[in-house]
Amino acid sequence: MGAAGSSALARRGLPAPPGPRWLGVAALGLAAGALGAVAWRRARSRRRRRLQQVGTVSELWIYPIKSCKGVSVDAAECTALGLRNGHLRDRFWLVIKEDGHMVTGRQEPRLVLVSTTYEDDCLILRAPGMDQLVLPTKLHSSNKLHDCRVFGLDIQGRDCGDEAAQWFTNFLKTDAFRLVQFEKNMKARASNEIFPSLDKNYQVAYPDCSPIMILSEASLADLNTRVEKKVKINNFRPNIVVTGCSAFEEDTWDELLIGNVEMKKILACPRCIMTTVDPDTGVIDRKEPLETLKSYRLCDPSEKSIYKSSPLFGIYYSVEKNGSLKVGDPVYQMVQ
Repeated sequence: MGAAGSSALARRGLPAPPGPRWLGVAALGLAAGALGAVAWRRARSRRRRRLQQVGTVSELWIYPIKSCKGVSVDAAECTALGLRNGHLRDRFWLVIKEDGHMVTGRQEPRLVLVSTTYEDDCLILRAPGMDQLVLPTKLHSSNKLHDCRVFGLDIQGRDCGDEAAQWFTNFLKTDAFRLVQFEKNMKARASNEIFPSLDKNYQVAYPDCSPIMILSEASLADLNTRVEKKVKINNFRPNIVVTGCSAFEEDTWDELLIGNVEMKKILACPRCIMTTVDPDTGVIDRKEPLETLKSYRLCDPSEKSIYKSSPLFGIYYSVEKNGSLKVGDPVYQMVQ
């Protein structure tokens, strides 16, 4: 029966007779073939990426409060917004002035003396000369929402209460401060706002630039052969420390697999006076190790529009595939 006949039956409310069975079989065959071709191309693409071990994870660090002491962990989840261990999230808390502007160790170097531990669904904050502060990780929805500014970009934070505000105000003794917490339903800062000239797609809460920063032990050892007073890994606040590679080999790692986490290089980490804050005393030097880094770790002239005169030390990564990782995991570079 032709198309006209089928239409006539349809108008009468009668079903058209089924078409030849071979047409249905052929259509199914074509669809299966197309799907198979796509799967084959994807599998072939995955096969083409060879894994080359470039090192081993020696340390994992989460910095719950921006510019305060880090927490060393043996294992972590790696989310799109950075490392997580239970309720400890990387840079999900931020000290602000009452007008919402961020406060970091650049302005208040003694923040690096504030330590954080996690007990019974609470953060326990300690600092020299201060009673400990017990801070619940789950805040009341009635707590005020602040409009904050982090490196000139807008982001929200929920107020952690008057007790926390008074604690930081009493400890720093320079201004009135408040503590805010990022919540996962809030709008994070987007990569195209942080680096408008780069074609990247990721988000961060309160970190400077990216969810993950990686640094090798060898790069730190190399720097320490050049400075009079040796510096620690804590001066540079990486999330993942890698051993078993040569100095600055991390500069060449574009795509990494650690545990079941896939990461992609964003750019090198441009360093500032935060590196000159002594993590043990909270005293800012404003010179070393920054001046020494400037003597041999400046960018290529072609990249000056990105890095300006900042020396490069460590690499920023975005998280392409969430997962988990731990100390001792091999670090693989994924190469085509």
